[in-house]
Amino acid sequence: MRTCNALDHVSLPIAAQQGEAAPLDARGLQQEYLDIARGLDGDARSHEAGDSFLVSAGALYHGGPVQWSFVPRIFSKRDLGHLAWIAETMGAIMDKLTRRYLDDPTLRSMFGFTPDLEALTMLSCGYESLLPIARVDIFLNDETGDFKFCELNTDGSSGMLVTEEVSRAYMATETGRRFAERHDLSAFDVYGACAETVIGCYREAAGNVEFPTIAAVDYAESIAAEEIEVLSRVFPDHGAALRFCDIRDLSYENGVLRDAIGPIDCVWRRAVLSEMLEKPGSGPDALMACSREPHVPIVGGFRSWPCATKTVFSVLRDPYVAEFLTEEQLDFVRKHVPETYLLDQKSDLTRFSDRIRWIVKPRDGYNSIGVRAGLDCTDEQWVSVLEEMARTGGTIQEYVCPYSTMNVEGASSAAGSDPQMYMNMEGLYLFDGRFSGVFTRCGTNAVIGEAAGRLNMGCLVSDGPAKGLGMGSSRS
Repeated sequence: MRTCNALDHVSLPIAAQQGEAAPLDARGLQQEYLDIARGLDGDARSHEAGDSFLVSAGALYHGGPVQWSFVPRIFSKRDLGHLAWIAETMGAIMDKLTRRYLDDPTLRSMFGFTPDLEALTMLSCGYESLLPIARVDIFLNDETGDFKFCELNTDGSSGMLVTEEVSRAYMATETGRRFAERHDLSAFDVYGACAETVIGCYREAAGNVEFPTIAAVDYAESIAAEEIEVLSRVFPDHGAALRFCDIRDLSYENGVLRDAIGPIDCVWRRAVLSEMLEKPGSGPDALMACSREPHVPIVGGFRSWPCATKTVFSVLRDPYVAEFLTEEQLDFVRKHVPETYLLDQKSDLTRFSDRIRWIVKPRDGYNSIGVRAGLDCTDEQWVSVLEEMARTGGTIQEYVCPYSTMNVEGASSAAGSDPQMYMNMEGLYLFDGRFSGVFTRCGTNAVIGEAAGRLNMGCLVSDGPAKGLGMGSSRS
């Protein structure tokens, strides 16, 4: 299966260029895939083959294969034009918001950061890109092409491992092989695009080590260790070594940053800033001290934090952004960013009593921690959830019912199960502002998170009718 390193070959359709929704080819492609499986009586044997592939590839969750869907997300080249427009339009808005944030005290005040935190977000990184790595999550309706955003991710944006390996796992199934006989398939090279971006930031920041050592810095309990392990095998092909560093092992002295192994030439900050503030110590202090000096480039820095907060949607919906967004960008926000409000103890909670319409999120939350949808609560529970969010200063957001498609759990234990409806969510990767891949997942609960039985979906791209039967991997 070929990989796409970039989307130079994808031309945006006229409807996408104008911001108009259009039906996508994805629904028909996925229905065709499901029909092939049904023709194989569910292709029960392939569930075990997919599990075995994921274990061998290191795509693990709690020691076993990641939870995966038997039917992938499949987009056509035409669909990709629409996704590229969505991702890059929001990327440009995020960039403009961040640039204005650095210059505008009024805008900074809307995020409500403490003085120390605000000072961190103002630090320069030594390279031009304000948001080198991001993932914008959306709920996409295949029938209309319309969409709403779920959230924005900059710090700790992950999902690359499951996206890549689950995509490849489909070729271990009989259903996948038969589908590939009909379609010329490709997949995104998310690993390669990520490596190029991180190393490019280092070089632009005057990093002059020929083969630098880059540390992916996070908390051991929070990072997807298997993802970094795979990326550590990819980075050398692009000119650098990558290793994981638990942030608690960092020390900084005389311009030299060290982890438990030795000196580090560059940091790829995966640690979410709110988690750093929750878990203070000498290691996080060392990283913050290092960020205040120009010696060791930090990819992401801390200036990416405003766009990673749950507060950002309420800021984007505020009339003040008309000061710097274009009319086209304002229209995009009005149509596609959900209503979002900040809660405090003065908030009138009665306006949010219709729990079906809302979902609440901690203002500085991460990894879906503390996210509660009204659909998953009783009326009594919802009152308690609202009161807690008001007391702790959370956010409340318009609940968007995700678009659903038929699917089957991929695990071998689910072989023979009947298809059911799963709600979909797409995460669109942006590397240096360019759309570079899709992180797809689905679930049956109102919150599509790992703790809520999420299934990871691979993402395939149909370039048209099959040109041949060779479907070997392009990556060893």
